[in-house]
Amino acid sequence: MCWTWCAASSWNSDKNLSPPNLGWRKYVVCAQIYGSTPAVSQFTHSLEPFLRSITVKFKSLSLAMMAGLLFIGLTATPSAFAQEGELQVVDEVIAQINEDVITLSMLKREKKERIEALKQSGVSEQQATDEVNKKQAELIATLINEQLLVQKGKELELAAEVEAEVNRRMLEVAKEQGIATIEQLDAAMRATGMDPVATRQTMRTELMKQMVIQQEVDRRIFFGLTMDELKQYFQSHPDKFRKPENVTLSEIFLSSAGKNEAEVKARALELVRQIRAGADFSALAAANSEREINGVRVAPQNKGKVGTFEVPSLRKDIADAVKTLAPGTITEPLRGSDGYQILRVDERVAGSPTPTFNENKVREAITIERTTKEREGYLQTLRDDAYIKISESYYATVAPLLKLKPQKTAENKSQK
Repeated sequence: MCWTWCAASSWNSDKNLSPPNLGWRKYVVCAQIYGSTPAVSQFTHSLEPFLRSITVKFKSLSLAMMAGLLFIGLTATPSAFAQEGELQVVDEVIAQINEDVITLSMLKREKKERIEALKQSGVSEQQATDEVNKKQAELIATLINEQLLVQKGKELELAAEVEAEVNRRMLEVAKEQGIATIEQLDAAMRATGMDPVATRQTMRTELMKQMVIQQEVDRRIFFGLTMDELKQYFQSHPDKFRKPENVTLSEIFLSSAGKNEAEVKARALELVRQIRAGADFSALAAANSEREINGVRVAPQNKGKVGTFEVPSLRKDIADAVKTLAPGTITEPLRGSDGYQILRVDERVAGSPTPTFNENKVREAITIERTTKEREGYLQTLRDDAYIKISESYYATVAPLLKLKPQKTAENKSQK
């Protein structure tokens, strides 16, 4: 639940206390990389909602040959075409990456998902469409990188581990929803318009990417550091290793979704008045707080308890509101993206001005600092070593983003 409070994820603040979508592009150092068996489930709590259910494989085929397979030929039914004898394009190969391809239908599906995501954030359909179309080249480059990571995962024989994790997560979802079997979960998903097959494929793809990046890049940085490097970094960055002040918080959350703004604020102010007049905060939270997880109010069980947080990681408006509060006191109502919060400081633990050396924390800090560059370098190596052929219609805009070396493009490799 701490994601609502973290400055790094403030864009997702007040969203039912659910963690943001981390994706493989955002690095998160978790406790599991300190041990011998990484726990990928903690590394990726949520997944990108972009369904990629079609994977087409062709071995030893040129791009032109594969493109031909995506045409429908002549038909005896004239109504099937504008003119009898005319070829109709039903799909197009945008890029070949080793033995896999990215097709126009895959790109359209990705664009549609991103347009819908933007619309949900309040952007008009036309604005969302224009924004996604402007980023088309970047999207194709992302799909190419994704294919390379998935291929590498298969080469590293991670498929069985990925499948086991997919099954574990599906069972976990079923349990959380009170569903007895996977079959019943599939039926429930279909009833809400979700495709369970596509959902599992999305999970496989995301987990495979994340496992590859973690194994091939993140863990190598983390465990490859020498003690001399750790000590030197610690001495050069003492501010990073001072123990910060911690606060434990509880909340009363009032949703403004579909409600009169003034009425919600008035209700929040009335609750503040009652608490400051001596009313029990926990009892009021249990009765009034509207925070939900999986559609169920959580305050009747947790009495509004949220958790303990390092003050520097708090969202700025929250940090400012609680910085001078004594334990047991509350804030004024804070306006969030979807309602009002009243926060109570349950406990404060002072920080320490003296930096403390902790090997894992120093490794973590260095890994976070280096990960962006190292990951991009790893992806560039995969691209340099791959057979990549991009359709002429897209090559000029996509190839520069991938930094493809001329001698490594499909045309030149075939001539060597």
